[in-house]
Amino acid sequence: MLLELAKPVALLLCLLSLFAVFHTIFFTLEDPQLLLQPHQAIRDRIIDSALLLALSAGISLIGAFIFREAEPYPHPSLSATLPLQLFYWATAIMLLLFPLASFLETHYIFTPTIHW
Repeated sequence: MLLELAKPVALLLCLLSLFAVFHTIFFTLEDPQLLLQPHQAIRDRIIDSALLLALSAGISLIGAFIFREAEPYPHPSLSATLPLQLFYWATAIMLLLFPLASFLETHYIFTPTIHW
């Protein structure tokens, strides 16, 4: 009974931790002093995101253990549980979107010149 109550809590914590990683990667406001050093700002954002990603991986792993123990014997593999599948998919999507967003931001969206 306790495992059935822990499953939604574990899933919610997994989703919130992945949202924190997503928010740190894409929506963190830049420090105005770091705008003079754009490479330092990107490096700080990547380091913060990597630390949050490691925390999210740990939360997803604990959630996977909870989901695995709630299933009858034989237990499924850890990678077949919902929290780890969410983690894998979200990480893969963010790893693809970050270079694309960085490229678009640098070359197309915020260009200071207007071509007539």
